Amino acid sequence: MNDSPPRTTGHPGCPRTAHPHRHQLWAVLSVLVCAVALLFTSGSAAMADSASSGNDVQVAQTLGDRELTVILRRVTGVPGPLHVDVITHKGTAAGRIKLAVTPTGVSTSAAKAEESGTTVDTAVVRLGSRLGSYSAQLEVDQVGPWELTLDDGAGNTAKIPFVVSKTTTSPPEKAVYAGFIGAGVLILVTVIVAVRVRRGWWTLLPSGGVVACLAVAVTGAVLSSSLPLPASQGGQVDATIDSVGSPYTSVAQQSSDYSRPPATLLLKSSTTRAGATDTLTLTLTDASTGLPVDDLVVHDGALLHLLVVGPSGQLYHLHPVMTDYGTFEVRLPLPEAGHYAVAAEFARRGGGVQQIRSATGIDATGSAKAAASDVPVKEGTGTRTVDGVPVRLTASSLVAGKAAVLTARVGSSATLQPWLGMLGHMIAVGPLKSTTAAVGEEAQDAEVWGHSHSMGAVSDDSSDDMSGMEGMEGMDHSSSSSSDMDMDSMSGLNSVNGDSTADETVAAYGPDVSFVYTFPKAGDYRIWIQAERDNTILTASYVLHVTEAK
Repeated sequence: MNDSPPRTTGHPGCPRTAHPHRHQLWAVLSVLVCAVALLFTSGSAAMADSASSGNDVQVAQTLGDRELTVILRRVTGVPGPLHVDVITHKGTAAGRIKLAVTPTGVSTSAAKAEESGTTVDTAVVRLGSRLGSYSAQLEVDQVGPWELTLDDGAGNTAKIPFVVSKTTTSPPEKAVYAGFIGAGVLILVTVIVAVRVRRGWWTLLPSGGVVACLAVAVTGAVLSSSLPLPASQGGQVDATIDSVGSPYTSVAQQSSDYSRPPATLLLKSSTTRAGATDTLTLTLTDASTGLPVDDLVVHDGALLHLLVVGPSGQLYHLHPVMTDYGTFEVRLPLPEAGHYAVAAEFARRGGGVQQIRSATGIDATGSAKAAASDVPVKEGTGTRTVDGVPVRLTASSLVAGKAAVLTARVGSSATLQPWLGMLGHMIAVGPLKSTTAAVGEEAQDAEVWGHSHSMGAVSDDSSDDMSGMEGMEGMDHSSSSSSDMDMDSMSGLNSVNGDSTADETVAAYGPDVSFVYTFPKAGDYRIWIQAERDNTILTASYVLHVTEAK
């Protein structure tokens, strides 16, 4: 048993017991130091997106004879799961789709780049006869560029590039946090010194530190609002493992223009026999270097949109799959003999939507003729029945050079689904020389190809960037201005508090889908209205006459 008296300090005449709170003080200081360390070393929330914006990635893919929408859900942590949803549409056969994820980034660190080019995880999605969403989960273990591969087992493969990024803290924000934490620690030290030390001037040291820490925090707060954001990794500049992990420390020239040169489109058909299905190969090359285009980003829910107008007015809105950089493939039916006009729409990294019309198109030969459903439509607005669903089009005064409002009522209930990030799409071709001539030939020579989106449509960031469209005479890609949008029609489509916009799993919109479009010249135009309902893409065709402005 220890009967020794308590240890004392101080002068013999003024004994004092050792301070009972000294160990508690050191414990508090240790916790605060650990908090500061965690601030700078803890992992940030991760996300998957083609342009590193933190939203889900929605990519339409025409894989073989299947029209699919692949949704990559945001990644919440690395290493962690990547949830993939595959949505089927009418005409999609049941079967198995094999998924694989592969990191593709480069790094100055050999350890970080060791996995690049090697498949990290695989999964299988079993598509049933029921239309809708089918899910799978894969694991990703690092930030940076990745590639998702889809294989249907029948020789059709697709590659979807995406970026696993993370939420980063800017240097000024770190200074703010560190300054306030340091000030809190030093305030506590100042109080303890003032109580324990008899000489008051000792308190000037920690109190001076408090002032310095607050000055650092305030300066950081001021600078954080003026510091330019780093370039979007994978959206504006080429992403690497290092630049995605530390975008503020990566060495890159500051620029306000990240756009790339225009691309050149070449077509190669496997067959031109009418009645057959053509495996169409599209090659995109950089107009400046001649190299394959390897920097396409997801634009309006797809890497590449292909618009094909058939001889009798059929519209094929397809989404070719990327088989290699700059090379895309799609199966295109050629139901009848005649000319098929072809246009492609895409966006390159750095901004700049490009819509390129093929100079040749496709000439199908043979004796096959159009089906009864493909015969020319009557001129004017009105009601068309598509797959048993009535589509009624109304339009305001159609005058050249003046904005017109076109409204399509699709069905009679609010059961429309967003497709490619929009409630509706409208493609317009004209002016036509004749409304009775072969539509494919008329479209090939038409001055205007327009692709407009419904009011309230929400697309990815690149859709509003029209840089790079200069010199694309006769081509138009328009989306309704947000200032003209009716807020009720937008309900649920806009991103709220950073959440992703609604996808095809939500069927709660419509039935009215409105477009604002300005026809540049008078004459007759062939237009197609597209919307999704019951996982079926509905396409209604009209011929509208636009009068000359008085």
